[in-house]
Amino acid sequence: MPDDADARSAADLVAEEWRFLLGGGHDLIDTATVRSAYAQPRLRGLFPLVGHGVVYFSGCTGMPAAHVGGQVHPRGADGRFRVRGPQGVGTLGRTETLEEAFALVAAHLPEECGPAVLGGAGRVRPRGAR
Repeated sequence: MPDDADARSAADLVAEEWRFLLGGGHDLIDTATVRSAYAQPRLRGLFPLVGHGVVYFSGCTGMPAAHVGGQVHPRGADGRFRVRGPQGVGTLGRTETLEEAFALVAAHLPEECGPAVLGGAGRVRPRGAR
């Protein structure tokens, strides 16, 4: 299967998952959080995952996930959002708004981090690699 067909299929799966999360017909995550993540163009191309009110991202559409970027955690006791690194390791910062939080996540994506690819973590490759 050619790479462009893979990309279209992966893009379809990514778009479908974003539509599901943006639809808000579930209690996995607050829709405002999802909208703020989706507003970041680089994040929009990644596969969104949620758990315990946290949004995180994968560079692939299948499992195991290839965690990329950071995670935005709900407001803490200080009223700010905590932005953690990939797989929740380290702290990238704390922000006042969701928009700032996801901008911070997008800013910390590796340069080679491209749109999600089909399959699990073994399929992820740097942008431009064949």
